[in-house]
Amino acid sequence: MAKPTYPRIAVIGGGPGGLVLALTLYRHGIPSTVYERDTSFDSRAHIGGMLDLKYESGQRALRENGLEETFACNSRPEAAAMRGYDSAGNVLFAQDPDPNHDPKDISPEIDRSVLRKILVDAIPADAVKWGHALASVRDLGNGERELTFANGNTTVVDILDGADGANSRVRPLVSAAVPTYTGVTGAEISIAPEDTKKPELQDAVELVGRGSMFSWGPEKMFGSQLNGDGLIRTYAWFPAPADWKLPDEPAEVRKVLLELFKDWAPSFRKLIEYCDDNTTYQRPLYRLPLDHKWEHVPGVTILGDAAHLASPGRSVEEREEAIAAWEEERMTVANRIAVISDENLQACVSPDAPASVLKAMAKFTKEQKERQTA
Repeated sequence: MAKPTYPRIAVIGGGPGGLVLALTLYRHGIPSTVYERDTSFDSRAHIGGMLDLKYESGQRALRENGLEETFACNSRPEAAAMRGYDSAGNVLFAQDPDPNHDPKDISPEIDRSVLRKILVDAIPADAVKWGHALASVRDLGNGERELTFANGNTTVVDILDGADGANSRVRPLVSAAVPTYTGVTGAEISIAPEDTKKPELQDAVELVGRGSMFSWGPEKMFGSQLNGDGLIRTYAWFPAPADWKLPDEPAEVRKVLLELFKDWAPSFRKLIEYCDDNTTYQRPLYRLPLDHKWEHVPGVTILGDAAHLASPGRSVEEREEAIAAWEEERMTVANRIAVISDENLQACVSPDAPASVLKAMAKFTKEQKERQTA
């Protein structure tokens, strides 16, 4: 019996979305290749913080691909705890996961690095090509495209899936949209696990708690999280011009951030004072148009963190119709979430924060309840 012939599928980007897509295809017997710019799995020390995976979205993608038990062993339900403060350190809200709740109502956290390893280990070793940064795409006609990578390698594919993040090299094939600056920038800083044991830091550690901590003041925001290895990762955001730059020297980074947050409680400022010299990064915030849509282009699609539930590869014979339908569904959901995210961002850095944040949270909770009862 002749073996079925499958299209040549390339997934650009080895983040959670791209790897889940490759895993879903693999579990359905459909081969694909992930092309990742990192030179190896562990070549990049910094790949971000932790993710909370909901039962019917992120967890479902793992569950349907045979990784439910693996996720349970590596995720942290207790890290779903959340604290909210004003800049003086007064508690605005505190949420702790109830161990007696239905598991469907809890969104356990998992470190990105751990999730990435789980996904990479679940697909064939040769399904990921490391050190392959996409440089260009050439349309060969007849549904084929030639991909050229920065390392000089080339390949020809039938289906191209762009899971390559904000600065996607695939997006221009389907959409002219480009990310625009939101007017909000900031810094990512971290406190090493061993430093969180210092007696003088215990008040700051207590503020963060077992999961995530957020704090707001006029036009400024802190967001901290306790990662699985004990590291405390903090994001400090504030409005600034697009050309605002974080200094190169760690000592100057601290100086600038301490001046920006000079009116905040000492416990928050310690998150800056004790940050690791080797883990300071500028984090300007960009977004695509809130109504971003595109017309389906045969053989090409793009996906992001919000799209990892669906697999356009499930129907090979009718793949273009399947991909187009999937795109339309994801665009509708993503655009709704984009509007909410933009409103929340503006609330977080409003002159009225934290009151503006509490108002936005109340609005979101009300709309969620209305959607559930509709």
